[in-house]
Amino acid sequence: MSNTSPSAYPKETPEHEKLNLKTKLAYGAGDLGPAITANITVFFLLIFFTNVAGIPAELAGRILLIGKIWDAVNDPLVGLLTDKTKSRHWGRRLPWLFYGAIPFGAFFFLQWTIPPFAADRTAQMWSLFWYYVVIGIISQVFYTVVNLPYTAMTPELTQDYDERTSLNSFRFGFSIGGSIVSLLLAQVIFANITDRSLQYLVLAAVCGVISVLSLYWCVFGVRDRVLAFEAKRTLAVSPPSIPIGEQLKIVFSNRPFLFVIGIYLCSWLAVQLTASIIPYFVVNWMRFKESDVPIVLIGVQGTALLMLFVWGPLSKRLGKKAVYFMGMSLWIIAQAGLFFLQPDQIGLLYVLAIMAGIGVSTAYLIPWSMIPDVIELDELNTGQRREGIFYAFMVFLQKLGLALGLYLVSRALAISGFKEAVPGQNALPIQPDSALQAIRFAVGPLPMIALICGLVLAYFYPLTREVHAEILLKLKERQNRG
Repeated sequence: MSNTSPSAYPKETPEHEKLNLKTKLAYGAGDLGPAITANITVFFLLIFFTNVAGIPAELAGRILLIGKIWDAVNDPLVGLLTDKTKSRHWGRRLPWLFYGAIPFGAFFFLQWTIPPFAADRTAQMWSLFWYYVVIGIISQVFYTVVNLPYTAMTPELTQDYDERTSLNSFRFGFSIGGSIVSLLLAQVIFANITDRSLQYLVLAAVCGVISVLSLYWCVFGVRDRVLAFEAKRTLAVSPPSIPIGEQLKIVFSNRPFLFVIGIYLCSWLAVQLTASIIPYFVVNWMRFKESDVPIVLIGVQGTALLMLFVWGPLSKRLGKKAVYFMGMSLWIIAQAGLFFLQPDQIGLLYVLAIMAGIGVSTAYLIPWSMIPDVIELDELNTGQRREGIFYAFMVFLQKLGLALGLYLVSRALAISGFKEAVPGQNALPIQPDSALQAIRFAVGPLPMIALICGLVLAYFYPLTREVHAEILLKLKERQNRG
């Protein structure tokens, strides 16, 4: 525990006090950088590897998979370290964002460079492979360094059940808004720069700068509220610490948490599968120009952003589970429609994009709104707050979903005979029918399977608003006895 006196912190805020707009905006801004970089990665990194750097789809998938295997170690480790961090002026989470922001932006940019390796095609391909593996691993480390502590701050800002949904609405408003901004930037850059390698380099540079600045907005905007929570936490009498192995055992014995991670993995896998295959679907099946891809994606993300302001109030009225069912049902219909879509049905493509966006917004909002409730159940059972451990698994699942989506798409393309581009040539190769059918399968049936599994898990999720209120009441009684 910190040995500082309570007077060293800002005035304590009541645990159920409504958050002001300034704090909500600053908190939301913290997800802008990770969202922009993750959005560019999921939509364009695979197609950058195959169509610009000239890496075969099989090797491109391996690059992405290796980085996520490292995350299996990286995420829980950072989560545990943030729980143990002590800083008089910054609390447990904010130092990680403050010091990690600039390296995070720099290594994201390096992922989109193409070093001038050996002229021999085979040597060049393997040199690029190892370059992107190393840069990808380091980039993922700094993504975790800024994103995991950020996500773990939610229960430290408010303990109110509905206020957390509101807070996450701001967070994902910035998240999806950042995604739209990145797509608008891509549209402008792609339309005005003809060199395809330079297109991605400029896009990465602009997005990297925005990401760093938004993280610092978050750090300074939520600092007072976070330190107020830290002042209260340091005054509380904590039970003896539990060994790491026992902590992990407790986490996975938390039954509602298992439902949440299952719901989230299924939802996020569907998001990543769709996002990673859409550029191929639009260019190769629908026969659009590459510069038209961001417009289709904006249809999805723009709808998802607007629907956050609808789902938030509906969640308060109907409950999180009902909202999730409504959004997922529309999304499943949209994915089925994409599978049957024909190249001349351009208007229907945008209708299906809007329907998918309605469902995508619930995949962002609902699982993350459930996690703070699970953490309080764990606190009731163990007497400790271990946000870092729970959020570490959520961030890991987020990146696992991204990796699985990209890897499954890359494997489908490789098996189907997809032809990668030749570096330096602007003309894309003509794809065989087998590759086109693989693209259609990856945009339709594959995400639908994940979404249906998520619906089944959501049906059995046990923490309702009434159960959560009972948990908070018991925690309050324990604090009063202490």
